[in-house]
Amino acid sequence: MVDTSKTQKFENIFDKFTTSNQIHEGILFTESRDGDFSYSKGSGGKELDSPLFMASITKLFTTTCILALQEQDRLSLDDKLTKYFDDAMLSGLHIYSGKEYSFDLTISDLLFQISGLPDVFEEGNDSIKHRFIHEDFSISFEELITKTKKLKPHFAPRTKRKAYYADINFDILGEIIEKVTHSTLAEAYRDFIFEPLALKNTYLPECDNDFVPTIYYQNNTLYRPKMIMSSRASGGCITTARELMEFIKAFFCGTLFNTAICDKLSICNKLQPSMRPICYGSGYMRIPLHGLITLFMGKGELIGHSGSTGSFAFYYPLKELFFVGDLNQMANAALPLKLSMRLAMMTRD
Repeated sequence: MVDTSKTQKFENIFDKFTTSNQIHEGILFTESRDGDFSYSKGSGGKELDSPLFMASITKLFTTTCILALQEQDRLSLDDKLTKYFDDAMLSGLHIYSGKEYSFDLTISDLLFQISGLPDVFEEGNDSIKHRFIHEDFSISFEELITKTKKLKPHFAPRTKRKAYYADINFDILGEIIEKVTHSTLAEAYRDFIFEPLALKNTYLPECDNDFVPTIYYQNNTLYRPKMIMSSRASGGCITTARELMEFIKAFFCGTLFNTAICDKLSICNKLQPSMRPICYGSGYMRIPLHGLITLFMGKGELIGHSGSTGSFAFYYPLKELFFVGDLNQMANAALPLKLSMRLAMMTRD
């Protein structure tokens, strides 16, 4: 069904974002939950089936595996990390105000971003993001842990109303998935997501033969296959807008795991000030639309995830609409959030 009024509004908003000097290519795909309404538009040669780098939307794949494994009673969100890692790896990981919390951390702490662990991607004089912009390089899980131990945690785990977004939380979850399934992370994604949804163009790159899209940072084109293959559970997957829509619908409609578990996991906290207004809970982002950032003109919330390179995948339950796509611009991580919020706000009447 074509709603010409709605599609024109979506087109106007998308055009406004993609005509910016910051955006060299982009894709938007929006669809209703029942499929009666669907609209897509590309820019700069980007189409529905063009490869796009998911970046942190990959975290939703990791969340899917964790929740599905809990549903199968193969792990519990209350499991301590000591069940999966030896003392040498954990020792010194989380020391806050002179007290060590490393051996008290749980899967839930990681999934909800309430561990308090620092983010090696953004923090430190030699942050991964800074290096990523200037060079391609590989980094192992062990190296990520070592770098994390050199930074200071931000709070004790499970501190009330505290959350801090850190990739290392999901890097650790990826390792746990491999230990529980006795498979590689790519195989776990295949078994829990790609095959059930018949996704043919979504994958976790593992070798030089796997295609990795280029990423824009301002006007510079970055080709970073080594770093993307190192990102894994926190942000390493490749997909298309068409298949990303298939996934985000399945994620929130109960195809991949029983979504009742998300209703029971009601913890949701605001992230660090640099990421406001994003809240985090149940392994995904939640963006309220009724606050100051929308001048109290919005209603409901967006749930899903965005990526630091411009990717986005959100559900707007109030209107039963899904928004996915990519703006491919690493220099402004807020752009996909702003676009998704504008699209949702447009439907409020």
